[in-house]
Amino acid sequence: MAITKDKINRINELAKKKKESGLTDEEAAEQKILYREYIEAFKANLKAQLDTIEVIDDDKKEVEKIEEEVDELEETLSESEKKLS
Repeated sequence: MAITKDKINRINELAKKKKESGLTDEEAAEQKILYREYIEAFKANLKAQLDTIEVIDDDKKEVEKIEEEVDELEETLSESEKKLS
């Protein structure tokens, strides 16, 4: 659910009116619905962002993994060089 610029503008209009002169019952109900839509859109966006984050618990483990891969590649390269000689 995306929140449109028009809806954000309406939220701001209603907030301003609420401070200045108060809202009618209909406007208060509309404001509540718009706030709920805004919050739901915000939560959905945040969840989507969080779902793309990859957490590495320990940098040392990542370094060790890379070092092992480098060792394996060096071994493979050495074996290939021996075969070519």
